Amino acid sequence: MPVLARGAESEPGLPKRPGDERPGGAMEELEHTCPQPRLTLTAPAPFADEISCQCRAPHEKLTIAQARLGTPVDRPVRVYADGIFDLFHSGHARALMQAKTLFPNSYLLVGVCSDDLTHKFKGFTVMNETERYEALRHCRYVDEVIRDAPWTLTPEFLEKHKIDFVAHDDIPYSSAGSDDVYKHIKEAGMFVPTQRTEGISTSDIITRIVRDYDVYARRNLQRGYTAKELNVSFINEKKYRFQNQVDKMKEKVKNVEEKSKEFVNKVEEKSHDLIQKWEEKSREFIGNFLELFGPDGALKQMFQERSGRMLQAFSPRQSPSSSPTRGRSPSRSPSPPWVFNKASPPSSPKAASASLSSMSEGDEDEK
Repeated sequence: MPVLARGAESEPGLPKRPGDERPGGAMEELEHTCPQPRLTLTAPAPFADEISCQCRAPHEKLTIAQARLGTPVDRPVRVYADGIFDLFHSGHARALMQAKTLFPNSYLLVGVCSDDLTHKFKGFTVMNETERYEALRHCRYVDEVIRDAPWTLTPEFLEKHKIDFVAHDDIPYSSAGSDDVYKHIKEAGMFVPTQRTEGISTSDIITRIVRDYDVYARRNLQRGYTAKELNVSFINEKKYRFQNQVDKMKEKVKNVEEKSKEFVNKVEEKSHDLIQKWEEKSREFIGNFLELFGPDGALKQMFQERSGRMLQAFSPRQSPSSSPTRGRSPSRSPSPPWVFNKASPPSSPKAASASLSSMSEGDEDEK
């Protein structure tokens, strides 16, 4: 939206501010030329000294309610977030995401403090300032990075970068002799709180490294770093290398145990298969044996058949019923005395002699 600059003629119905009149009464119509949020992510975010806001149009003071409704429509809402951002992690990224999405059309400026300020007020950092600047430039939510940001925000800094709101977590940040460095920002109605991400912080990451220092020192020795680079003494170097050798031996033993377990498992599987096949074959063998030699087996039937044939072979054939007889009853011809009954053979010699005598007496009676 065009804005009338001071010293220009005001449009009908618009009141003039004191000091707006300039000699000659000329009016200059200005438009907002603030940088717009990044639409593509093919390049890192620029630094503030490379793309500073040169907009000459005045920036009206906004309330949070107005900004959330999308006001103003002719320029983005400029939101500022600052920090150290050492060992840039997901907690930092989530805080910047919240700052970026506070309003419908936000332009996020991120201030990163220098090494001198950080070491003075907070402590030593793992990453130097150049590494921290570059980490922020490659975050997708960041539109502009301000190097060497101040520890405490001043009105001159806010005016220079035309900052509408400051985003940070709501926990009072005591530093540089102040109970809360954002107190004056909160009183001015320019502070918008964000939420911290629990369970992740730069201090937590450093604590993990310090707690497992020996593990990481041995890890980097294995990867080719020297003891001097790791600031490790000669004795500790030898100790770590010996521990690495022990770990290698343990790993080899573990691999051998795993392979032996695999071999034993394969042998057990094969033995199980062999036992199962042997059981199947043994059942088949026992079944065949019983069919052949059991109580109703084929061998007994074969023996009975052969014994019957032998008895038939030893006993003479009977004469046919139509042959002529001499004075005997035509009903049947007597069997000779020496032929025993096939169906019931004599059970003992005495029974056989008794049957022969009875048969001889019968012959005498017939005579």
